[in-house]
Order: sequence, then C-alpha cells, then structure tokens
Amino acid sequence: MKRALLAATALTLFAAMPAPAQQQTVKIGFVTTLSGGAAVIGNDMRNSFELALDHLGRKMGGANVEVIYEDDQQRPDVGVQKTQKLIQSDKVNFVAGYIWSNVFLAAKKAVLDSDTFLITANAGPSQTAGEECSPYLFSTSWNNDQTPQAMGEYMNQKGVKSVFLIGPNYAAGKDMLNGVRATFKGQVIGEELTRWPDQLDFSAELSKARAAKPDAIFVFYPGAAGVQFLTQYTQAGLKQSIPLYTAFTIDETTLPLQKDMALGVPGVQEWVNDLPNDANKKFVADYTAKHKNGPSFYGAQSYDAANLINSAVVAVNADLSKKDAMRDAMRKANFKSVRGDFKFGNNHVPIQNFYLQDVVKTGESFALKTVATIVKDSQDKHHDKCPMKW
Repeated sequence: MKRALLAATALTLFAAMPAPAQQQTVKIGFVTTLSGGAAVIGNDMRNSFELALDHLGRKMGGANVEVIYEDDQQRPDVGVQKTQKLIQSDKVNFVAGYIWSNVFLAAKKAVLDSDTFLITANAGPSQTAGEECSPYLFSTSWNNDQTPQAMGEYMNQKGVKSVFLIGPNYAAGKDMLNGVRATFKGQVIGEELTRWPDQLDFSAELSKARAAKPDAIFVFYPGAAGVQFLTQYTQAGLKQSIPLYTAFTIDETTLPLQKDMALGVPGVQEWVNDLPNDANKKFVADYTAKHKNGPSFYGAQSYDAANLINSAVVAVNADLSKKDAMRDAMRKANFKSVRGDFKFGNNHVPIQNFYLQDVVKTGESFALKTVATIVKDSQDKHHDKCPMKW
C-alpha cells in the first residue's frame, strides 16, 4: 500500500512538472506589406523567411515554429495595431520584418516595452542605431544612411563634382539623402523631397534637376515609385545627359518592369544575388527553383533574420525564458549569412561590406551582378551615440 502511494505521488509530481524546453513552440510575428503595390516586396520577404524555415527543418532548437504574418498596408497606424496584436494577443517570442522606417518607428515601442526581441529585416532609421538603440533590437539589414554613404564614395571615385538629390519625404528618404551628403565630396546643388507614398509623378522634380545642370542625380525610391521614377527619367531624355546614381531603386522586385531603362544605372547594396558563398548559393538556387524568379535583397535580409533567431533559440536549447542568453547569442552573429562574413556593432547593426551592382541583359532576361566592393566592413556613423557596451 505504501509502495503504491509513493508511486502515485511520483506520477502526480511528474505530471505537474513543466514540459521540457524543447517541446515549446517558438512563436514569431512577422510584419510586412502584403497588399497594394508594395506586396511584391512583402511576399519576397515572406517567401524568404519561409525558405529559411524549410532549410532549418521547420524547427529551432528542437522546438516547433509558428509564424504569424501581418499586413501593415504600408501605414504606420495599421503597423502599430498589428504589432500590438502580436504582442498582446498572440504573445509571440520574436517580432521581425518591417519594410518602411515610418511604420517601424511607430510600431517598435510596443515590442521593446514588452521586452520582446525585435529584428528589423529592412527598415533602418538612424535614431534606432544611435540614442534609441535597445538590447532587444537587432537589424539584419543596415542603418538607412550606410548604403547611400557607399554610393557617395563611388561618386567620388567617378569624379562627380555636383549632384541633385531626390527622394521621398519620410524617415528613410531623409536618411538616404543625408547619407550621400556625409561622404560626397562635391557640391549638392539641389534637393527635392516628395510626398510619400502617394506621389508617383516626378516631372516637376526632374525639371528642377535639369535646370540645375548637375553632373549627376542621386535618387532613392523603393518599389513602385522606383519604377515610375526611372520611367519618367528615361522619357524625359535625362538618361543621355545626366547620369543617375541610386540606392534601393533597382532590385529584383522592380527590374522585371524597369528592364532596359535600368541598364547603365549603378546601385549599391550589401547583398547581391551572385555573392560567392555557400549559404547564398543555396538560398538563391532554392528560392529560384521554388518561385521561378530570384530573390531580392529584402528577401536575403529576411532569410538572415530567420537564421539569427534560430541561433538564439539553439543557444538556449529552446528555453525562451533565457532572454539574456538569447541576446548574447545573437550578438555573436553565429549563423551562415547569405552576405558571407559580418558582425554586429555595439548597437546591433551589422558591420558589413557594400557592393557596386549593375544590371546585365542576357537575351530578354535582366539580372543584377556584383561589379566591385565599394566599402569593406562599413559601420554606421550613429553607433557611438548608442549607450550599449558589450
């Protein structure tokens, strides 16, 4: 009788014990744009994140993974609403994604106030690299002004003496134009900030640029706006008279529409599809086989975001209560990035290379290729304003 009682007590205690950490589900919220003209970007990000999960066997640290995708509709108010839902109702362990800096800036407080890890796979507003950095905030992309800074360096190499800047009037647009100013040694003889995201007629701005007679025009317009700008720039005859330099205006999501117009227009990126490392080769090959077109840099950054999260979960054996250990693991960037080697600065923004990319045409097909390395081991200029030390 006594033996039976002891056995029953043991069974009761065993049943009351928490399940092993490995049996938890890792819950990830992913916020991006899945409707309207920018859905092509959001779908590329989602497809790439899903491919990374496939490559991981749909598990992290032995635990199952659940991803909840939310559409921010390219609106800050909707982005905040969807982010709050992920934190308060879905109780996710990580939030990732975000294309637009204005959406990201509006939504980040809800995540960080809850001590939930936030991984931006694109948006990189300057303040979050500096005074608004956080132990819970990581980037798998860049700080907004790093890419245009690299383009400013390239324009110096090309001997450009004057430039006219054009971009959208929101957080990222301002950061991009300021990035060019930070490194370009010539004269900025004009600047135009346009309405965002509803302005798609740039004839007035192009007329002002023509009248200023610069050596070059620099433009930042992602997505549909980039297609429209390049179309109007070409139709205005400016391609023959004023060279165009870009950031994020020509990529795999826009090139199928830009086609010949994109030839001869250089851009700068931290990732190009032909980077010769094994992780990137597998990513590009498997994505192309599955979706019949190549991924964009948005997708590459999302693929890395999934692997960064995985590195944190693996490090704690899926015990998601160990947030300090997960943060320390992510700081090591201990995963195979499609960019090759990169590491995090003290503000959790990557220190990485930036490459000159060009458009090539083979038959009727267009593709981006790496031409040169413009900047090696670039670190954003805001990191010294971040109080984190580790």
